[in-house]
Amino acid sequence: MEVGNVIVFQCLTFNFEGFRYEVFRTQVEHRDYDKLLLAWRQPLGGGPRSQVILKPLQIGGSDHEKRERAWEEVQLATYLDHHGIAKVYGFTFCDDVSYVVMEHMRGCYLLTAMDFALLVGRRLSPAFAAYVAAEVADALDYAHRRTAGDRDPLHIVHRAVGPMRIRLGYDGRVKLMNFGAAYSELRERLKTPPGLLRGDPTYCAPEVLRAVMKSNGNRAAPVIAGAVDGRADVFSLGLVLLEMLLAEYPLDPSEAPVQSVPQGFASGVRAERTAQLGLDVLAYRLLRFDPAAAERQLEFAPAPLRSIVRRALQPEPSERFTAGQMRDELHAYLSTVDPLVSGAEIAAELKAIMEAAARVKRLTANPIERTALTPDEEGDSRE
Repeated sequence: MEVGNVIVFQCLTFNFEGFRYEVFRTQVEHRDYDKLLLAWRQPLGGGPRSQVILKPLQIGGSDHEKRERAWEEVQLATYLDHHGIAKVYGFTFCDDVSYVVMEHMRGCYLLTAMDFALLVGRRLSPAFAAYVAAEVADALDYAHRRTAGDRDPLHIVHRAVGPMRIRLGYDGRVKLMNFGAAYSELRERLKTPPGLLRGDPTYCAPEVLRAVMKSNGNRAAPVIAGAVDGRADVFSLGLVLLEMLLAEYPLDPSEAPVQSVPQGFASGVRAERTAQLGLDVLAYRLLRFDPAAAERQLEFAPAPLRSIVRRALQPEPSERFTAGQMRDELHAYLSTVDPLVSGAEIAAELKAIMEAAARVKRLTANPIERTALTPDEEGDSRE
Protein backbone atom coordinates (compact mmCIF):
# COMPACT_ATOMS: atom_id res chain seq x y z
CA MET A 1 0.00 0.00 0.00
CA GLU A 2 1.04 3.65 -0.36
CA VAL A 3 0.93 6.16 2.48
CA GLY A 4 1.56 9.69 1.26
CA ASN A 5 4.69 9.46 -0.87
CA VAL A 6 6.05 6.33 0.83
CA ILE A 7 5.49 2.75 -0.24
CA VAL A 8 4.93 0.52 2.79
CA PHE A 9 5.48 -3.19 2.21
CA GLN A 10 3.28 -5.83 3.72
CA CYS A 11 6.45 -6.88 5.55
CA LEU A 12 8.33 -9.00 3.04
CA THR A 13 10.09 -11.28 5.53
CA PHE A 14 12.65 -13.99 4.81
CA ASN A 15 15.64 -15.75 6.33
CA PHE A 16 19.03 -16.22 4.73
CA GLU A 17 22.41 -17.38 6.04
CA GLY A 18 21.80 -16.67 9.70
CA PHE A 19 19.80 -13.46 9.36
CA ARG A 20 16.12 -12.55 9.27
CA TYR A 21 15.17 -9.69 6.95
CA GLU A 22 12.00 -7.59 7.13
CA VAL A 23 11.57 -5.15 4.24
CA PHE A 24 9.40 -2.24 5.34
CA ARG A 25 9.92 0.70 2.98
CA THR A 26 11.06 1.76 -0.46
CA GLN A 27 13.76 4.35 0.04
CA VAL A 28 14.54 5.18 -3.61
CA GLU A 29 12.63 4.35 -6.77
CA HIS A 30 13.52 6.54 -9.73
CA ARG A 31 14.55 5.88 -13.32
CA ASP A 32 17.97 7.53 -12.84
CA TYR A 33 19.01 5.48 -9.80
CA ASP A 34 19.02 1.95 -8.44
CA LYS A 35 15.91 0.94 -6.55
CA LEU A 36 16.72 0.79 -2.83
CA LEU A 37 14.68 -0.80 -0.03
CA LEU A 38 14.94 -0.35 3.72
CA ALA A 39 14.88 -3.50 5.84
CA TRP A 40 15.51 -4.70 9.36
CA ARG A 41 18.21 -7.35 9.72
CA GLN A 42 18.50 -9.49 12.86
CA PRO A 43 20.60 -12.57 13.68
CA LEU A 44 18.40 -15.70 13.80
CA GLY A 45 19.94 -16.70 17.12
CA GLY A 46 18.88 -13.43 18.70
CA GLY A 47 20.66 -10.14 19.14
CA PRO A 48 20.11 -6.51 18.18
CA ARG A 49 18.49 -5.74 14.87
CA SER A 50 19.72 -3.00 12.57
CA GLN A 51 18.49 -1.24 9.48
CA VAL A 52 20.13 -2.07 6.16
CA ILE A 53 19.59 -1.08 2.55
CA LEU A 54 18.71 -3.81 0.03
CA LYS A 55 19.35 -3.30 -3.68
CA PRO A 56 17.19 -5.87 -5.53
CA LEU A 57 18.36 -7.78 -8.62
CA GLN A 58 16.32 -10.28 -10.55
CA ILE A 59 17.96 -13.71 -10.57
CA GLY A 60 15.96 -15.10 -13.41
CA GLY A 61 15.87 -12.33 -16.11
CA SER A 62 18.17 -11.51 -18.97
CA ASP A 63 20.24 -8.79 -17.30
CA HIS A 64 23.34 -10.93 -16.78
CA GLU A 65 25.65 -7.90 -16.86
CA LYS A 66 23.80 -6.15 -14.02
CA ARG A 67 24.11 -9.23 -11.83
CA GLU A 68 27.81 -9.61 -12.65
CA ARG A 69 28.47 -5.97 -11.80
CA ALA A 70 26.66 -6.42 -8.49
CA TRP A 71 29.00 -9.34 -7.79
CA GLU A 72 31.94 -7.04 -8.57
CA GLU A 73 30.55 -4.41 -6.18
CA VAL A 74 30.43 -6.96 -3.36
CA GLN A 75 33.93 -8.24 -4.15
CA LEU A 76 35.36 -4.72 -4.35
CA ALA A 77 33.83 -3.90 -0.96
CA THR A 78 36.16 -6.43 0.68
CA TYR A 79 39.02 -3.97 -0.06
CA LEU A 80 37.16 -0.87 1.19
CA ASP A 81 37.19 -0.45 4.96
CA HIS A 82 36.95 3.26 5.64
CA HIS A 83 34.74 5.32 7.94
CA GLY A 84 33.67 7.48 5.00
CA ILE A 85 32.60 4.60 2.73
CA ALA A 86 29.29 2.82 3.28
CA LYS A 87 29.82 -0.88 3.91
CA VAL A 88 28.54 -3.63 1.63
CA TYR A 89 27.77 -6.76 3.63
CA GLY A 90 27.18 -9.18 0.75
CA PHE A 91 24.17 -10.82 -0.90
CA THR A 92 20.91 -12.18 0.39
CA PHE A 93 18.28 -14.11 -1.57
CA CYS A 94 14.51 -14.52 -1.50
CA ASP A 95 12.52 -16.40 -4.17
CA ASP A 96 13.68 -15.14 -7.59
CA VAL A 97 15.35 -11.99 -6.32
CA SER A 98 18.85 -11.41 -5.00
CA TYR A 99 19.72 -8.34 -2.97
CA VAL A 100 22.95 -6.51 -2.34
CA VAL A 101 22.97 -5.76 1.40
CA MET A 102 24.41 -2.35 2.29
CA GLU A 103 24.93 -0.23 5.37
CA HIS A 104 22.17 2.24 6.21
CA MET A 105 22.89 5.47 8.08
CA ARG A 106 20.05 7.56 9.46
CA GLY A 107 20.00 10.80 7.54
CA CYS A 108 19.46 11.77 3.92
CA TYR A 109 21.26 11.96 0.61
CA LEU A 110 23.05 15.19 -0.24
CA LEU A 111 20.63 15.73 -3.13
CA THR A 112 17.75 15.69 -0.66
CA ALA A 113 19.46 18.25 1.58
CA MET A 114 20.12 20.55 -1.40
CA ASP A 115 16.55 20.22 -2.71
CA PHE A 116 15.01 20.85 0.70
CA ALA A 117 17.29 23.83 1.30
CA LEU A 118 16.00 25.37 -1.94
CA LEU A 119 12.45 24.53 -0.96
CA VAL A 120 12.70 26.55 2.25
CA GLY A 121 14.74 29.41 0.74
CA ARG A 122 18.13 28.51 2.20
CA ARG A 123 21.61 27.82 0.88
CA LEU A 124 24.03 25.32 2.29
CA SER A 125 26.72 27.28 4.10
CA PRO A 126 30.22 27.36 2.56
CA ALA A 127 31.55 25.57 5.64
CA PHE A 128 28.92 22.83 5.25
CA ALA A 129 29.84 22.38 1.57
CA ALA A 130 33.56 22.30 2.32
CA TYR A 131 33.16 19.80 5.16
CA VAL A 132 31.09 17.40 3.05
CA ALA A 133 33.49 17.68 0.11
CA ALA A 134 36.51 17.11 2.39
CA GLU A 135 34.97 13.94 3.84
CA VAL A 136 34.21 12.58 0.38
CA ALA A 137 37.68 13.52 -0.88
CA ASP A 138 39.20 11.59 2.02
CA ALA A 139 37.12 8.51 1.15
CA LEU A 140 38.13 8.80 -2.51
CA ASP A 141 41.80 9.19 -1.64
CA TYR A 142 41.60 5.96 0.34
CA ALA A 143 39.82 4.12 -2.50
CA HIS A 144 42.20 5.42 -5.16
CA ARG A 145 45.23 4.12 -3.25
CA ARG A 146 43.90 0.64 -2.48
CA THR A 147 45.88 -2.40 -3.54
CA ALA A 148 45.02 -6.08 -3.81
CA GLY A 149 46.63 -7.06 -0.51
CA ASP A 150 50.27 -6.01 -0.65
CA ARG A 151 50.35 -6.40 -4.39
CA ASP A 152 49.29 -4.39 -7.40
CA PRO A 153 47.14 -1.23 -7.20
CA LEU A 154 43.45 -1.77 -7.88
CA HIS A 155 43.19 1.58 -9.74
CA ILE A 156 39.68 2.15 -8.40
CA VAL A 157 37.68 4.96 -10.00
CA HIS A 158 34.20 5.45 -8.54
CA ARG A 159 32.74 6.95 -11.76
CA ALA A 160 29.45 7.96 -10.15
CA VAL A 161 30.33 10.56 -7.50
CA GLY A 162 27.23 12.72 -7.16
CA PRO A 163 24.71 14.02 -4.64
CA MET A 164 22.71 10.77 -4.62
CA ARG A 165 25.81 8.75 -3.70
CA ILE A 166 26.75 10.95 -0.76
CA ARG A 167 24.90 10.18 2.46
CA LEU A 168 24.64 12.74 5.26
CA GLY A 169 24.07 11.39 8.75
CA TYR A 170 21.90 13.15 11.28
CA ASP A 171 24.92 12.79 13.59
CA GLY A 172 27.22 14.70 11.22
CA ARG A 173 28.87 11.75 9.51
CA VAL A 174 29.35 11.72 5.72
CA LYS A 175 29.63 8.55 3.67
CA LEU A 176 30.33 7.86 0.01
CA MET A 177 28.05 5.11 -1.27
CA ASN A 178 27.52 2.78 -4.18
CA PHE A 179 30.67 1.59 -5.94
CA GLY A 180 28.46 -0.41 -8.30
CA ALA A 181 29.67 1.52 -11.35
CA ALA A 182 33.31 1.67 -10.25
CA TYR A 183 36.25 0.76 -12.42
CA SER A 184 38.85 -1.47 -10.82
CA GLU A 185 41.40 -4.07 -11.81
CA LEU A 186 39.73 -6.92 -10.01
CA ARG A 187 40.38 -10.22 -11.68
CA GLU A 188 37.70 -11.38 -14.11
CA ARG A 189 35.92 -8.03 -14.03
CA LEU A 190 33.52 -7.20 -16.83
CA LYS A 191 34.93 -4.96 -19.51
CA THR A 192 32.98 -1.85 -20.42
CA PRO A 193 31.63 -2.14 -24.00
CA PRO A 194 32.91 0.46 -26.50
CA GLY A 195 30.78 3.59 -26.59
CA LEU A 196 29.16 3.01 -23.19
CA LEU A 197 29.42 5.84 -20.66
CA ARG A 198 29.55 3.97 -17.37
CA GLY A 199 28.46 5.65 -14.13
CA ASP A 200 26.64 8.97 -13.82
CA PRO A 201 26.87 11.12 -16.97
CA THR A 202 25.61 14.18 -15.07
CA TYR A 203 28.85 14.44 -13.08
CA CYS A 204 31.38 12.72 -15.32
CA ALA A 205 34.79 14.20 -16.08
CA PRO A 206 35.59 15.48 -19.59
CA GLU A 207 38.36 12.92 -20.13
CA VAL A 208 35.89 10.13 -19.41
CA LEU A 209 33.53 11.49 -22.04
CA ARG A 210 36.33 12.02 -24.55
CA ALA A 211 37.59 8.46 -24.04
CA VAL A 212 34.12 7.02 -24.63
CA MET A 213 33.54 9.19 -27.70
CA LYS A 214 36.79 7.87 -29.19
CA SER A 215 36.42 4.27 -28.04
CA ASN A 216 36.15 1.28 -30.33
CA GLY A 217 36.69 -2.41 -29.99
CA ASN A 218 40.42 -2.20 -30.70
CA ARG A 219 41.33 0.28 -27.97
CA ALA A 220 42.48 -0.60 -24.46
CA ALA A 221 40.22 0.34 -21.57
CA PRO A 222 40.75 4.09 -20.92
CA VAL A 223 41.83 3.57 -17.31
CA ILE A 224 44.46 0.97 -18.26
CA ALA A 225 45.62 3.15 -21.14
CA GLY A 226 46.22 6.01 -18.72
CA ALA A 227 43.54 8.34 -20.09
CA VAL A 228 41.43 8.12 -16.92
CA ASP A 229 42.42 7.78 -13.28
CA GLY A 230 41.18 8.88 -9.86
CA ARG A 231 41.34 12.53 -10.83
CA ALA A 232 38.14 11.91 -12.82
CA ASP A 233 36.42 11.48 -9.45
CA VAL A 234 37.98 14.76 -8.30
CA PHE A 235 36.30 16.55 -11.21
CA SER A 236 32.97 14.97 -10.26
CA LEU A 237 33.44 16.07 -6.65
CA GLY A 238 34.37 19.54 -7.85
CA LEU A 239 31.04 19.75 -9.70
CA VAL A 240 29.24 18.62 -6.55
CA LEU A 241 31.06 21.26 -4.46
CA LEU A 242 30.22 23.94 -7.02
CA GLU A 243 26.58 22.83 -7.02
CA MET A 244 26.41 23.02 -3.22
CA LEU A 245 27.79 26.56 -3.30
CA LEU A 246 25.69 27.82 -6.23
CA ALA A 247 22.50 26.01 -5.19
CA GLU A 248 21.99 24.89 -8.77
CA TYR A 249 23.43 22.31 -11.17
CA PRO A 250 26.47 23.98 -12.81
CA LEU A 251 25.96 22.57 -16.31
CA ASP A 252 22.35 23.76 -16.49
CA PRO A 253 22.43 27.28 -15.03
CA SER A 254 19.03 28.92 -14.77
CA GLU A 255 20.13 32.37 -16.00
CA ALA A 256 22.41 31.34 -18.88
CA PRO A 257 21.17 31.76 -22.46
CA VAL A 258 20.26 28.51 -24.20
CA GLN A 259 22.99 27.52 -26.66
CA SER A 260 22.32 25.57 -29.80
CA VAL A 261 23.98 22.18 -29.75
CA PRO A 262 25.11 20.34 -32.89
CA GLN A 263 22.77 17.42 -33.45
CA GLY A 264 24.58 14.15 -32.90
CA PHE A 265 27.41 15.84 -30.98
CA ALA A 266 27.76 12.73 -28.83
CA SER A 267 26.95 10.34 -31.64
CA GLY A 268 27.95 6.77 -30.86
CA VAL A 269 27.87 7.33 -27.10
CA ARG A 270 25.20 5.73 -24.97
CA ALA A 271 24.85 6.37 -21.27
CA GLU A 272 24.35 3.64 -18.69
CA ARG A 273 22.03 5.98 -16.81
CA THR A 274 19.70 8.75 -17.88
CA ALA A 275 20.50 12.36 -17.07
CA GLN A 276 18.50 15.53 -16.60
CA LEU A 277 20.02 16.90 -19.81
CA GLY A 278 20.10 15.16 -23.17
CA LEU A 279 23.43 13.47 -23.83
CA ASP A 280 24.29 15.79 -26.74
CA VAL A 281 23.63 18.88 -24.61
CA LEU A 282 25.45 17.46 -21.60
CA ALA A 283 28.52 16.45 -23.63
CA TYR A 284 28.64 19.80 -25.44
CA ARG A 285 28.47 21.81 -22.22
CA LEU A 286 30.89 19.55 -20.36
CA LEU A 287 33.60 19.72 -23.03
CA ARG A 288 33.23 23.52 -23.20
CA PHE A 289 33.11 24.00 -19.43
CA ASP A 290 35.26 26.91 -18.20
CA PRO A 291 36.39 26.61 -14.55
CA ALA A 292 37.40 30.29 -14.51
CA ALA A 293 33.84 31.27 -15.43
CA ALA A 294 32.56 28.99 -12.67
CA GLU A 295 34.89 30.68 -10.20
CA ARG A 296 33.51 34.09 -11.19
CA GLN A 297 30.03 32.87 -10.26
CA LEU A 298 31.32 32.32 -6.73
CA GLU A 299 32.10 35.95 -5.90
CA PHE A 300 30.11 35.54 -2.69
CA ALA A 301 32.13 32.52 -1.54
CA PRO A 302 35.40 32.59 0.44
CA ALA A 303 38.47 32.96 -1.77
CA PRO A 304 40.04 29.61 -0.74
CA LEU A 305 36.90 27.75 -1.84
CA ARG A 306 36.85 29.57 -5.17
CA SER A 307 40.43 28.49 -5.75
CA ILE A 308 39.69 24.88 -4.79
CA VAL A 309 36.73 24.72 -7.18
CA ARG A 310 38.82 26.14 -10.04
CA ARG A 311 41.60 23.61 -9.61
CA ALA A 312 39.28 20.62 -9.10
CA LEU A 313 37.46 21.46 -12.35
CA GLN A 314 40.45 21.87 -14.64
CA PRO A 315 39.68 20.19 -17.99
CA GLU A 316 43.09 18.51 -18.06
CA PRO A 317 43.56 15.88 -15.32
CA SER A 318 47.26 16.76 -14.91
CA GLU A 319 46.26 20.25 -13.72
CA ARG A 320 43.80 18.98 -11.09
CA PHE A 321 44.20 17.94 -7.49
CA THR A 322 44.48 14.37 -6.47
CA ALA A 323 41.72 13.47 -4.02
CA GLY A 324 44.19 13.69 -1.12
CA GLN A 325 45.37 17.14 -2.19
CA MET A 326 41.78 18.37 -2.48
CA ARG A 327 41.01 17.05 1.01
CA ASP A 328 44.06 18.82 2.44
CA GLU A 329 43.15 22.14 0.82
CA LEU A 330 39.59 21.88 2.12
CA HIS A 331 40.89 21.10 5.60
CA ALA A 332 43.19 24.12 5.39
CA TYR A 333 40.19 26.32 4.59
CA LEU A 334 38.07 24.77 7.36
CA SER A 335 40.86 25.43 9.89
CA THR A 336 40.33 29.18 9.28
CA VAL A 337 36.58 29.11 9.94
CA ASP A 338 35.58 30.48 13.34
CA PRO A 339 34.16 28.65 15.19
CA LEU A 340 35.85 25.48 13.94
CA VAL A 341 33.56 23.21 11.95
CA SER A 342 32.87 19.70 13.19
CA GLY A 343 30.30 17.00 12.58
CA ALA A 344 28.11 18.56 15.27
CA GLU A 345 27.79 21.82 13.32
CA ILE A 346 27.03 19.93 10.13
CA ALA A 347 24.37 17.91 11.92
CA ALA A 348 22.79 21.07 13.33
CA GLU A 349 22.60 22.74 9.91
CA LEU A 350 21.12 19.62 8.34
CA LYS A 351 18.57 19.32 11.15
CA ALA A 352 17.47 22.92 10.66
CA ILE A 353 16.93 22.34 6.94
CA MET A 354 14.97 19.14 7.48
CA GLU A 355 12.79 20.65 10.20
CA ALA A 356 11.99 23.65 8.00
CA ALA A 357 11.12 21.32 5.09
CA ALA A 358 8.88 19.24 7.34
CA ARG A 359 6.80 22.35 8.06
CA VAL A 360 6.11 22.94 4.38
CA LYS A 361 2.72 21.45 3.56
CA ARG A 362 3.29 20.74 -0.13
CA LEU A 363 6.65 19.05 -0.66
CA THR A 364 7.43 19.27 -4.35
CA ALA A 365 11.21 19.40 -4.29
CA ASN A 366 12.34 15.80 -4.04
CA PRO A 367 10.50 12.82 -5.47
CA ILE A 368 13.59 10.60 -5.29
CA GLU A 369 14.27 9.82 -1.64
CA ARG A 370 10.86 8.77 -0.43
CA THR A 371 11.70 8.36 3.23
CA ALA A 372 13.47 11.68 3.84
CA LEU A 373 10.81 13.22 6.05
CA THR A 374 9.21 10.12 7.54
CA PRO A 375 9.73 9.34 11.21
CA ASP A 376 12.71 7.08 11.92
CA GLU A 377 12.00 3.62 13.19
CA GLU A 378 12.97 2.97 16.80
CA GLY A 379 16.55 1.98 17.40
CA ASP A 380 19.75 2.89 15.64
CA SER A 381 20.74 1.93 12.08
CA ARG A 382 24.42 1.38 12.90
CA GLU A 383 25.83 -2.11 13.17
